[in-house]
Amino acid sequence: MFQPGRNRRRHLRALEYGAVDILTKPRIGAQEFLREQSETIRDAVKAAAAAKPRKTLVVERALTADAVLARPPSKAMLQTTEKVVLMGASTGGTEALRVFLEAMPSDAPGMVIVQHMPEKFTTAFAQRLDGLCAVSVKEAANGDAVLRGRALIAPGNHHLLLKRSGARYFVEVRQGPLVCRHRPSVDVMFRSGARYAGRNAVGVLMTGMGNDGAHGLLELKEAGARTVAQDEATCVVFGMPHEAIKLGAADRVLPLERIAHAVLEMCQ
Repeated sequence: MFQPGRNRRRHLRALEYGAVDILTKPRIGAQEFLREQSETIRDAVKAAAAAKPRKTLVVERALTADAVLARPPSKAMLQTTEKVVLMGASTGGTEALRVFLEAMPSDAPGMVIVQHMPEKFTTAFAQRLDGLCAVSVKEAANGDAVLRGRALIAPGNHHLLLKRSGARYFVEVRQGPLVCRHRPSVDVMFRSGARYAGRNAVGVLMTGMGNDGAHGLLELKEAGARTVAQDEATCVVFGMPHEAIKLGAADRVLPLERIAHAVLEMCQ
């Protein structure tokens, strides 16, 4: 557990060396923090104990993405051909996303990403990836356009939704309750993508504990999107992808090193 401050890059380095998650401790408001984050802390301890497991650790359901999403748009909103890639990850995801994004060319389709990570750490994470990848990577800000060659990462402690105005995709950064015990939630982002991108989306669910993103990936698939889940062998924790696979939400189950190529094929 880390105190927020100037050492965020050191904490990201710890993830590279095998730490499974980052938890921040508050300077004030410890009672409120523990009340809201007790389940997150419990899950992080379980993930640390079960890193690279052979069994799936199932987390009971909490609030769904309906707690954040507004009413769906009209079907007419879905008429466009521009592709968008939606990605979700949790435990082990910082390195999985690095591998994926380093393999993407500078003209890759626009990408919207939720990685479970505390507030303020996502800025340093995005900056680090931006220096490693051919695509531009930034922490998402409200109203940012989803563009070719750009990856937007949800800011910690905020939900990230895909929206569309005419032919232009953009993101909305929003507060709201924890969904599947997370803020940002992969389910929230995936389900907004199902509503506003539909068959023009490609959804990818990577390593992580629990079930966040599983139902959202299924909704993406039912909306006509192509979907991918990371396989057990290359996951640090095979929780989230496994839950999606059990639901029949994944068109393909692939090792990490093959996901980027498959996504580019799906976007053609």
